[in-house]
Amino acid sequence: MADPAAQDLFLGRQPILDRNQNLAAFELLFRAGHANRAHIEDDVFATATVINHAFSELGVEAVLGKHIGFINLSAPLLMSDVIELLPKNKVVLEILETVRVTDGLTKRCKTLKAMGFTLALDDFTDQVDQFRPLLDIVDIVKVDVQHMDEAKLLRTTRRLQELKVRLLAEKVDTREQVDRCLALGYELFQGYYFARPSVISGKRLSHAETALMRLLSLVLTDADTSEIESLFKQNPDLSVNLMKLVNSVAVGGTGKIHSLSRAITVLGRKQLQRWLQVLLFALGSAPNAEFPSPLLILAATRGKLMELIAESLRRSDKDFQDYAFMAGILSLVNALLGMPMNDILTSMPVEASVKGALLERSGLLGAMLLLVEALEEAQVESVEAAIERVPGLDHTHVMDLQVEAMRWANSIGEAA
Repeated sequence: MADPAAQDLFLGRQPILDRNQNLAAFELLFRAGHANRAHIEDDVFATATVINHAFSELGVEAVLGKHIGFINLSAPLLMSDVIELLPKNKVVLEILETVRVTDGLTKRCKTLKAMGFTLALDDFTDQVDQFRPLLDIVDIVKVDVQHMDEAKLLRTTRRLQELKVRLLAEKVDTREQVDRCLALGYELFQGYYFARPSVISGKRLSHAETALMRLLSLVLTDADTSEIESLFKQNPDLSVNLMKLVNSVAVGGTGKIHSLSRAITVLGRKQLQRWLQVLLFALGSAPNAEFPSPLLILAATRGKLMELIAESLRRSDKDFQDYAFMAGILSLVNALLGMPMNDILTSMPVEASVKGALLERSGLLGAMLLLVEALEEAQVESVEAAIERVPGLDHTHVMDLQVEAMRWANSIGEAA
């Protein structure tokens, strides 16, 4: 039987990007719900729960896929033997900024480093003197760019670069912050800036994006198959990419799909619509990149989690489940295309409840979307408030659905 404390946990998974905006790692965030709020003040409890669930009960591959996981560590847990059970090749041990640097702590960090662990220092601003013993040991420093002006950021960055550590810019919210940190030499980035439109108007869509948007409109309006095939044939690269995605996880026992006409026949319009939505985000992955676009992973996770929640609420209502998937994955299309959501939906004939959810977070789909967004950052108050707006959803079931959605998104990312 599962630990009762574990039943009130929420899982967050924040992406960490490289300089080319490809997905490089995740930070795992576990937060205790209302029943355990007193316990969450204890970092040992919180992080031990992360370790237990992510690396045993949930399965590390389901949560991380082929990526690395950053995990927060307080001083007591850092000193604990349980840390040594973690897979050295899958984790970065992230030392909280609240630790008190002592001789014992420094010695422990040296031991873990000698054992082969990668160490990072979290939420760094300009405390070089305070953390100097650890700065000589850690591999990565996560610099909090949100709370530094340009002069302070430059001064702090230059001092850290003298120590030969890798720099990760965290709490990055804008494209301007990204560009500034790129110019300063930062290697890694954490924040949801990539999920926000960097250009709100005047962006011209690429040929592939335009073709995909038109294909989606044709499918949504139930156009003739010949018309859909004709547009695909004018864009052979889209056909190839669609076959690759569909054959990765979609067809189950039907065997490989080798032609576009068979894909349309076997999948049916609902499934074709789904894979066109996924393909729209897959196009954003850099050519020949080792890892997929983080926006693809986030959109795929949202779409699948929305669908799973819809299935748990209305198991026999397939249309509602399809609408939920669409609302989840299209909730990020404005970030992908750099256009206002209203302008995108004007040219895309989506169902009224989906449109309401995307534009106003209204109705049940809107409430579900607010929940999914809150879960991404594992903000307890926001998650619990969102759950209250979704009648019939038991929060003890949410984490299992999240892991299933993450597993599905990881498989999509590997195929993209």
